Amino acid sequence: MSTKHRMPSDEELTAFIDGELVGEDAARIEAMIEADEAVAERLEYLARASLPFKEAFAPLLDAAPQAKLESMLSAIPASRSAGPATFATRRGFLGALAASVVAGIAIDRAVIGVGARLSGKDESTEWRAVVAEYISLYTPETLAGPVPSKEVQSAQLARLDTSLGLQLSPEQIALPDVDFKRAQILQYDGKPLAQIAYLDPETGPMALCIVASDIGAKAPDIEGRKGMNVVYWSSASHAFMLIGHAPVDRMTEIADAVRSKIAV
Repeated sequence: MSTKHRMPSDEELTAFIDGELVGEDAARIEAMIEADEAVAERLEYLARASLPFKEAFAPLLDAAPQAKLESMLSAIPASRSAGPATFATRRGFLGALAASVVAGIAIDRAVIGVGARLSGKDESTEWRAVVAEYISLYTPETLAGPVPSKEVQSAQLARLDTSLGLQLSPEQIALPDVDFKRAQILQYDGKPLAQIAYLDPETGPMALCIVASDIGAKAPDIEGRKGMNVVYWSSASHAFMLIGHAPVDRMTEIADAVRSKIAV
């Protein structure tokens, strides 16, 4: 396969979306988008993935070994054969990525803007695909540490109330035999997305995610994404998904427990 017709890397496509490619490099990607449906689909997926990955992991990066990171970065050549325009503005976040690897933390790329000229897919399913991509990066080390106190949990949940009109208490979002770790507001496609992260001692990271939705109430359903099981449902005003590595039966049981306590 020639270089001209190979599938561009995600870094190249992300740089194209961010307007960092110019001249021949930009023209090459544009030609591939027109000629290859697989390239166009991958570009569309990356363009829609607007969760703030970098900000979401900021508290974890604060604990990264900065001295060792700086030493590692000093050894990275200033120029790259792919061209400075492609990577220069991302060097800062690559440093944070290196820090997370040293600390044993899985972290995704920085924010990717949504391309206004790209058509959107069915948002009722697309948001779950983006969240699954995000959660698949979590490891037990990502959520290591003690369980926050009820006061801290309540303060974090209060921020969800402001953004999504959720009135949740620590008791409502407690999962059986699974440890609460944090609640935070992310963003999907310009809209707030609530993420409540947990750590299951047996199967690892788990998350309950919620977005505002007008698709109407729907009964729970199950799907698999990124090697995880997802139970999803909706109320009159919100869509929910519980995602984790636990078996389907256990995920369904946990989701039923959550649904019985949350009414929005």
